[in-house]
Amino acid sequence: MENFFLTGLIAAPFTPMNPDGTINLDMISSYADLLIEQGVSGAFICGTTGEGAAMSISEKKAVIEEWVHCSKGRLKIIAHIGGLCQSESIELAAHSVKAGVDAVAAMSPYFYKPLSAEDLTLFFIPVAAEANGIPFYYYHIPSMTGVDLPVYEILKVAEKMIPNFAGVKFTHSNMMELQQCMKISEERYEILFGSDEILLCGLSFGVTSAVGSTYNYMASIYLDLIEAFNSNDFTTARANQLFSVEVVEVLNRNGGPLSAGKAIMEMIGIDCGPCRLPIRKMTKAEKASLRQELLNIGFFEESKHEFVEAR
Repeated sequence: MENFFLTGLIAAPFTPMNPDGTINLDMISSYADLLIEQGVSGAFICGTTGEGAAMSISEKKAVIEEWVHCSKGRLKIIAHIGGLCQSESIELAAHSVKAGVDAVAAMSPYFYKPLSAEDLTLFFIPVAAEANGIPFYYYHIPSMTGVDLPVYEILKVAEKMIPNFAGVKFTHSNMMELQQCMKISEERYEILFGSDEILLCGLSFGVTSAVGSTYNYMASIYLDLIEAFNSNDFTTARANQLFSVEVVEVLNRNGGPLSAGKAIMEMIGIDCGPCRLPIRKMTKAEKASLRQELLNIGFFEESKHEFVEAR
């Protein structure tokens, strides 16, 4: 396996949907172009932001194929293939390889939960094997799965049992555990940092790549943050991180990162439609309130996006 396969910012795209909730594959081409224009290096598709848990296996296959086709090698495509059913994950792994993705990832099963790092790794072994040698990442997101096994233990076990194990997408605020993972990983595995609002913390511990939903529409803020950090300009780095926190606060006050995030995408010209239930569709009044709060904090100026009136 090639070490440090992923670098920079990796967006976690929303899955574009039509008003009736069906997948809007036609929007993915423009979406991919936007990410490339913003300087994003990859797309982590069908994950939490992509509403993968609310999609059928056939829908995931179609979305995976379209992202690979539309990126034309300009983005690294990481397909999330995890779920409750091992055989479906195996099927998605095989399909992802055939479609031409660059890597796959899987979160833990979250109904029947593994009780140990060994149990989780045993679940992943045939899934990773079906990926035929491309990198396989464990997606650690205990806030959604309820599975908070020590990631450093998973690293130790997986390296012995999964030949194409590449690292972890670490979406957690436990900075002590992040340090433990970084120490074990050294130059063998990658830790893809998954908490946009504390990216600066991850950089200080040595992470070199990050996956996040706000990178879809404000990548410039984080690229400037990374540049400032690398130049030892911590005043600028902290200011950019604080602006990120302010945006996340606005999202949380206006329906949460998925529904508000999709509304922002519409505002900048990529209409991703509504979320699937049980995430309720935002009303026009709620979108107007979100827009005003974004204007109040200078979002469109800072993110270098122009507001696009909805059709």
